[in-house]
Amino acid sequence: MTEKAETAPATVLDTRGEICPYPLIMAQRAMTARAPGERLRVLVDYPMSVEDIPRWAEGAGHRVLRVEKTGNALWEIEIEKR
Repeated sequence: MTEKAETAPATVLDTRGEICPYPLIMAQRAMTARAPGERLRVLVDYPMSVEDIPRWAEGAGHRVLRVEKTGNALWEIEIEKR
């Protein structure tokens, strides 16, 4: 029998109601506190953050797992720290 490696649930960072540059700054600080392999799920409602956060994450060497629209002007961005 083989064991499946379980992925730890993502830490949720709720930035709804914040405007630039705060969602990005909050995501950067939250990723600093993560260990490699840990995930961060960022909830955003500011459209520029949907572009800025994934661009920053990839540029910083992290892995963007998904960017998903979850409602009217609501998105989830999931990032894995590398």
